[in-house]
Amino acid sequence: MKKRILVTGGAGFLGSHLCARLLDEECQVLCVDNYFTGTRHNVEPLLNHPAFEVMRHDVTFPLYVEVDEIYNLACPASPIHYQHDPVQTTKTSVIGTINMLGLAKRLRARILQASTSEVYGDPDVHPQTETYRGLVNLAGPRGCYDEGKRCAETLCYDYRRQHRLAVRVARIFNTYGPNMHPQDGRVVSSFIIQALKNQPITIFGSGTQTRSFCYVDDLVDGLMRLMGVEGDLDGPINLGNPYETTIKELAELIISLVGSRSKLEFRALPQDDPRQRCPDIARARELLHWQPMIPLREGLNRTIRYFDSLLSSPSEAKKIIWKVAS
Repeated sequence: MKKRILVTGGAGFLGSHLCARLLDEECQVLCVDNYFTGTRHNVEPLLNHPAFEVMRHDVTFPLYVEVDEIYNLACPASPIHYQHDPVQTTKTSVIGTINMLGLAKRLRARILQASTSEVYGDPDVHPQTETYRGLVNLAGPRGCYDEGKRCAETLCYDYRRQHRLAVRVARIFNTYGPNMHPQDGRVVSSFIIQALKNQPITIFGSGTQTRSFCYVDDLVDGLMRLMGVEGDLDGPINLGNPYETTIKELAELIISLVGSRSKLEFRALPQDDPRQRCPDIARARELLHWQPMIPLREGLNRTIRYFDSLLSSPSEAKKIIWKVAS
């Protein structure tokens, strides 16, 4: 009998790739999304699949469905999106997670919570291990997301202890690939679009700050391996690429791959922007036998082709323009 899988945030960047992969594994998939940042465009190729279903729903309201497993990915994940309505962002992380944990408790279903490397804040430990407790500014503009996700993790651990719920927590580091929102403000999508348009590449700060970029196919593989771990699993697991790249190096690589005439343009660094971000994935290697396999250059080329085709088709691009963006 096919597994019935619920993916909240299923029309988003990560969610849409996860839905497609689950269908490839012959699961029945219920994609739930309120389309704040996710779009039907991302799941259009799946709509005719007999095992795929889409439901428009906001996870801050209870959901009553029958499933075997839950991937809780619902939440705006880029600063430009989650800072637009910070109160709703926190509500999605906290109330949405409570609702999904409650559903998992009722069904005795396994649940995977999509947490984030942002729980580490602007870290003073490098690379970041799961035991590091973070350096987060509660009062800063990123606090709605950082602290919302930290609270969501706490809820997961408490449901595990109090209700013996099978919980999996993935701390996801920078991920990129096709279906990224063109207006999400992240460096990969922003740099590629600027390079394709031969516009200046906007770098905030000196460009010496580092990030580690994981291609979406690798990340989805990690999520599914984490969900599939048998037995009790205590604590979170980092999922991301352990190899660092400076923002300036990333910009120069994208310019080269695109063949762009873009120049670098430096601007002031936003408040609380992390100086370094790199996962220690020793736990993922040990427990999941997982590590990223797709090189940055290859993943960027695939992502460039996606955005190039999007820009070449104004009718398609119009479908996914974020309604709040100017």
